[in-house]
Amino acid sequence: MSIPTKVLSANHLGKQVSSSDGSLTILHDICFDITQGESVAITGASGSGKSTLLGLLAGLDLPSSGNVYLMGQDLNTLDEDGRAKLRASHVSFVFQSFQLLSHLTALENVLLPAQMSGLKDAKAEAVAWLEKVGLQERLNHFPKTLSGGEQQRVALARAFIVQPDILFADEPTGSLDEASGERVIQLLFELNQASQSTLILVTHDPALANRCQRQLHLQGGRLV
Repeated sequence: MSIPTKVLSANHLGKQVSSSDGSLTILHDICFDITQGESVAITGASGSGKSTLLGLLAGLDLPSSGNVYLMGQDLNTLDEDGRAKLRASHVSFVFQSFQLLSHLTALENVLLPAQMSGLKDAKAEAVAWLEKVGLQERLNHFPKTLSGGEQQRVALARAFIVQPDILFADEPTGSLDEASGERVIQLLFELNQASQSTLILVTHDPALANRCQRQLHLQGGRLV
């Protein structure tokens, strides 16, 4: 039986920021490993440090103490360009706010990361991914003409087209109504299972967290 590959390790992570009252500790001594293909929810009350932790795991920010190993690479040893290059090779994101480019069509939004990563037959792949998320009739629509649920489905297609090793999702249904949110959740888990990506999900939604194989619960910046 093969040993699962570790794709992400948090090693005694801490994060402090300066405030008017002095130093404020957001995260304290966080340790865990995540293996290839796992789905993990990061949960906790508002202000517990969930999004800060996600930013550290993805190398968008650096910890005040401790280390993050992403695909075996210590992020502390890389400069900003090095971390961006590592992300481009291994990571995709889905955000609450969709973050689609307003001047590009649905197809062009999905095509962009595929072209940047040198994917063969990028246009055909982009069309195929939009079909997978049920938007084959909306290829040439701009984001402002799409509903919130449709925009998030474009964002899912854009995230998965590059076949990431790790998908980070930050409150992916936070700005959607219940029906649209459920459709997006269903798609997220179906696509993730099919691609065998590792899914790391920040959410305050217990139903969404329960769909994951494992939950990491933060309380006051500590893992409980």
